[in-house]
Amino acid sequence: MSYHSDLKHRILNNELIGFEVVENYIGSANRMLLYFHSEPKIRPVLANKIDEYKELLKDINTKFNQVTEGICPIIF
Repeated sequence: MSYHSDLKHRILNNELIGFEVVENYIGSANRMLLYFHSEPKIRPVLANKIDEYKELLKDINTKFNQVTEGICPIIF
């Protein structure tokens, strides 16, 4: 299985627990970081694929918002 098909498969299997877009990830361009509850727990997505993943994660983001509604975020 390819890297991206494996990630999409894990997302569709509800293994994803969070994601974020990070600027200047480890000294290079922007990345989207996908967080999973099984190994490997953090998987980066290159900048040229971020829009593709944002579209895939649109519904999942709504689910995360519903689950976390009412929880006070930590402010640094």
